[in-house]
Amino acid sequence: MFTASELLENFNTHIAGLQFTRTPKGLYAPVEYVLSMGGKRIRPVLMLLAYNLYKEDVTRIYAPATGIEVYHNYTLLHDDLMDRADRRRGKETVHKVWNDNTAILSGDAMLVLAYQFMAECPSTFLKEVMDLFSLTALEICEGQQMDMEFEQRNDVTAEEYLEMIRLKTAVLLAASLKIGARLGGASVEDADRLYDFGMHIGVAFQLKDDLLDVYGNAKVFGKNIGGDILCNKKTYMLIKALEHANADQHNQLNSWINAETFQPAEKIAAVTELYDRIGVKAVCENKILEYSNRAMESLAAVSIAEEKKEELKKIIENLIHREV
Repeated sequence: MFTASELLENFNTHIAGLQFTRTPKGLYAPVEYVLSMGGKRIRPVLMLLAYNLYKEDVTRIYAPATGIEVYHNYTLLHDDLMDRADRRRGKETVHKVWNDNTAILSGDAMLVLAYQFMAECPSTFLKEVMDLFSLTALEICEGQQMDMEFEQRNDVTAEEYLEMIRLKTAVLLAASLKIGARLGGASVEDADRLYDFGMHIGVAFQLKDDLLDVYGNAKVFGKNIGGDILCNKKTYMLIKALEHANADQHNQLNSWINAETFQPAEKIAAVTELYDRIGVKAVCENKILEYSNRAMESLAAVSIAEEKKEELKKIIENLIHREV
């Protein structure tokens, strides 16, 4: 069996060798640019790990693994455009390097390319894989729409937020694992358990992101701390803070949320201090642990030798303790 690091290194080499030879070049240059930015590539690695639980030659599913990675990067390209984000992974975003229209069109091309790569899976599983992939892509759109609507609401509940991140983030991790497992020959039951495993780590992953945005080390985290606070993003941290705050704390939070002019550093410091007093960090950490434990339970139910599960267990451990 391969380690996650080995799979990542080999898959990175594969991605670096991809060539888009169709024209016009102006359509495909942004695609190559986005894929060259790197990233964790956790989704294709999870697909390859799940396949590797059952079969050895992971290169046989490089096409669908590439499809998952191209699809994920397509969502980031369009996310950056919607958010008017200037930078991604330390580089300028596509709409900054080129323009909005190119970003839209190249993103659309990436979505089609993702389907083409995914359709290269063995014909025996073609309908099952494409049905799951299509459902997942639709769910991600639903999650993104929920996230956008939350910006205009002040009554978002923790349950709504968890459902939003399940759709926007977790389902793609879950689908990656299930597709890899089924292509490797896993039973439907085991593939569903791995899907649940991915769902739980996906929610935990996003909750950890919320936590790190407030309490992370900027140098390690790779982006400025407090961005969610500055834009009043409806994160689990903010929702639970408003839920647990006393009357005075609630008023202070709302005054910062509604403030039209402020010093960024002052707002971040004040809201973080309120989070500390309310105890919201521990609330978030407990929820991360809850989803991590659910992931472990789902993985434990998969009917393969325990030693084969070690790499997936490490992913949970790394998730809980990660600083980036």
